[in-house]
Amino acid sequence: MTKARLLRLSVVLVSIFMILLIIVYWDNVGTAHFYLHTSFSRPRSPGAITAGEDWEALPDVDEFLAKLLSSSLKQNSSIPRKTEQLLVQGSNKPVVSNLEENVRGYDWSTHKDRNSLDQEKLQVERQRTLREFCANSSFTFPTKERSFDDIPNYELNHLIVDDRHGIIYCYVPKVACTNWKRVMIVLSESLLDQGVPYRNPLDIPREHVHNTSTHLTFNKFWRRYGKFSRHLMKIKLKKYTKFLFVRDPFVRLISAFRSKFELENEDFYRRFAIPMLKLYSNHTNLPTSVSEAFGAGLKVSFSDFIQYLLDPRTEKMAPFNEHWRQVYRLCHPCQIDYDFIGKLETLDEDAAYLLQLLKVDRLLRFPPSYRNRTASSWEDNWFAKIPLAWRQQLYKLYEADFVLFGYPKPENLLKD
Repeated sequence: MTKARLLRLSVVLVSIFMILLIIVYWDNVGTAHFYLHTSFSRPRSPGAITAGEDWEALPDVDEFLAKLLSSSLKQNSSIPRKTEQLLVQGSNKPVVSNLEENVRGYDWSTHKDRNSLDQEKLQVERQRTLREFCANSSFTFPTKERSFDDIPNYELNHLIVDDRHGIIYCYVPKVACTNWKRVMIVLSESLLDQGVPYRNPLDIPREHVHNTSTHLTFNKFWRRYGKFSRHLMKIKLKKYTKFLFVRDPFVRLISAFRSKFELENEDFYRRFAIPMLKLYSNHTNLPTSVSEAFGAGLKVSFSDFIQYLLDPRTEKMAPFNEHWRQVYRLCHPCQIDYDFIGKLETLDEDAAYLLQLLKVDRLLRFPPSYRNRTASSWEDNWFAKIPLAWRQQLYKLYEADFVLFGYPKPENLLKD
C-alpha cells in the first residue's frame, strides 16, 4: 500500500516538473528549434553587468526557473548546431521609387573609408552618461521612478527576443529599425522562405519585417507564460545581451514627418493627417484618400505636425505613435540595463562592432548603410518658421532623450 502511494506521488511530482519545463521552453517551439543560449558564451561590452550578478538575490520562483534553465543548458549542450557559414552579402536591395529614395534617403554605398572609432571607450561613455542621469534625482521625467514591474505589458512590445543567441533588441522607429529587425529575423530563424530560414537580411520583404507576428516580444510573454512571464523576463534581461539604437531626437522627428506625411501613406493620412488638417489648418470636407488629398495639394505642414505633438489633447486621446514617441517610453532605459547603445550617427561602426560582440559576425553582416539625408545641419531650416515658444516646449517634451543619450542641447533653436 505504501509503495503504491509513493508511486502515485512520484508520478504527480514528475508531471508537475514536466509541465514547468514545457512552460519555460514553450517559446522555442514557435521557431521550430530548441537551441538555448549559454551564459558562458555571452558577449559583454565594457562596463556591462555580467549575467551572474545578483543572481542569488532573485526571488524563489525566479531562482527555481533559473535552475531549470541552467540544468537544461547542460542537457542541450550535445544538440548539434548548424554549421556556421560566412554569408556573402547579397547585391540585391529593396526597390524604391525616386520619391521614396529622395525622402527616405537610402544610400547603398559601403563607406569603407570611414575612420574607425574607439568603440570600447565609446560604449563606456554612453553607458556612463545614461546611468548617471538615471540615478540623478534632480533630473526627472515621466515614468523615470517606476520599477520594471510597474511597466504595463503593452509598453514592452518593442523588446524583441532571440533565444537562439541570447539577444534582446529594443527597436526605435526611424533609427534603422527595419534592417535591425531583419537581422533579428535571420538570427532567430523566425521566418521561413519556402521552408528555409532567411540567411540574407535584405531578402526579407519589408511587409514581413514589420509584421508583429514575426517577432517574439516581451508583451507576448503573458499569453505564453501567464504568471511566470515577469519572472522569465527578468531572467532573460539578466542573462541576455540587450541593445538599442538611438538618434538625435529632433532629427528623428523630421525624419518621421518626411516619411509619414511627405509620402502617400493611406493609414497615416486617415489616422493623423486628416485630424491635423482639420484642427490646425482649418480644412473641412477633406478627401477620404491620400492620393486625392495630395492631388489637391492638401498636405500636413511641419508646423501642423509640431502643433499636434504639443497639443495636450493628443496624449489624452492616445499615446504618441511609435514613430514620434520618446525613446525613454519605448525602451525604458532607466529600468532596463542595456549592454550596448548604438547611434544612427555612427551606424556602420556601431553595427559592425556589435555583431562582433554578439559573435554572429560570421553568420551575417549588417545591411548596406542606411544614410538618411535628414542631417542635423537641416534643423535650422526645418525649425526656421516654428515659433520660439513651440521649439522650447518641444525640447522639454523630448529633453529626456537628449540628456540620457548624450545629445547636445540645440541652443541655436532655443534662443532668439
